[in-house]
Amino acid sequence: MAAERQTLDEKKPLNRIFMRPGVIEEEPDSLDSVISNLPLTVVPSLARISTHGSAFSRQESVRSRALRPGTTRKYRRRAILKNGDCNIVLSKVSRQRLRFLQDIFTTLVDAQWRWTLLVFAFSFIGSWLFFGAIWWLIAFTHGDLEEMHLPKNQEESGWKPCVFNIESYTSAFLFSIETQTTIGYGYRTTTEECPEAIFIMCFQSIYGVMMQAFMVGFVFAKMTRPKHRTQTLLFSKHAVVCQRDGELSLMFRVGDMRKSHIIGANIRAQLIRTKLSREGEVMAQYQHELEVGADHCGSDLFFIWPQIVTHRINTESPFYNMSASDLLQDRFEIVVILEGTVESTGQSTQARSSYVNTEILWGHRFEPIVFYNKENQVYEINYSKFNETHSVDTPLCSARELAEFYKYQDDYRNQAEDHHHLQTPA
Repeated sequence: MAAERQTLDEKKPLNRIFMRPGVIEEEPDSLDSVISNLPLTVVPSLARISTHGSAFSRQESVRSRALRPGTTRKYRRRAILKNGDCNIVLSKVSRQRLRFLQDIFTTLVDAQWRWTLLVFAFSFIGSWLFFGAIWWLIAFTHGDLEEMHLPKNQEESGWKPCVFNIESYTSAFLFSIETQTTIGYGYRTTTEECPEAIFIMCFQSIYGVMMQAFMVGFVFAKMTRPKHRTQTLLFSKHAVVCQRDGELSLMFRVGDMRKSHIIGANIRAQLIRTKLSREGEVMAQYQHELEVGADHCGSDLFFIWPQIVTHRINTESPFYNMSASDLLQDRFEIVVILEGTVESTGQSTQARSSYVNTEILWGHRFEPIVFYNKENQVYEINYSKFNETHSVDTPLCSARELAEFYKYQDDYRNQAEDHHHLQTPA
């Protein structure tokens, strides 16, 4: 019996609890001694829970998580760049130019500034040249450009022109500018001699007001569009994975550099990766909504200082079965979207960024950057540490294996307590 008992003691300590179902053979060790006997390895900055020989150890998953020398990191090509721009180019669009011209206002607002300024200048200069040609034709058809009818001979010949002081296309072009811009130098004026000249003068004045309103409108819309507000909305350079409240969590930080806040700020995150359906269809850009939130407030942010947005890696998370090395080997992209209303203008804005697997630091935590300044009695935000992290002990295993380990601990603790109550005399 002594030899058999010694053999049992050399085996896994957790097997000593029950020798037969429902019968307690001997007093179990304390939980601390049992955990200390488990083959648990803690690595600086990364804590790896290894349960070789236990009931839930899986040799295949352990081998797949091994960080073998020469292992190359794989990364997915970005759909959203770090600055928020979409890495997308349209090609072979049917009637693309016609469709863009039908919505010319949006096209001009979305165009680059060099094209916007070129269209702005050409619209005015082109209209001046066009109406200048019309004024020259009116003068030409009326005979105002004949030698005896030129301005220097009109007093002698008694000729009354359609427009005073028009003698060439240059003077007609200058009169076109004066009419459209309502400068009114008083040197060139229309007369009652030509009804067509009166009609063109009215038409050009109306056209000039409409075109000026349109051009100023789209330039103003381009300058004040809320897209530029996103330049002061910051996303952390890296995302991190560490434990929070006993669960593995994926976290990133968002911040706002302006004093005018984003009203009704809402944060979203989507995972883009390749998925194979049951029918064998390969969906290369499959999107999965990630449940994210700050503290215990959900996805709605009270955005007065930088917030750490957390995605809990639980059973609903697509990262539930991913270990640290699986994260390096997989190819995916996490797109984060911050939406809200600009307080100063009332316009809606959207800021975007993304993280690929190589930008996720396993076993790190963000440095605190919000401190209370007792001297000035205000909260001070140190943005120089916005992207800084520090390493913390974090299991390298997946969240599923970690949950099984904690469940195993709880079961053993409950069994130890029950055994203690049975051994304690009433």
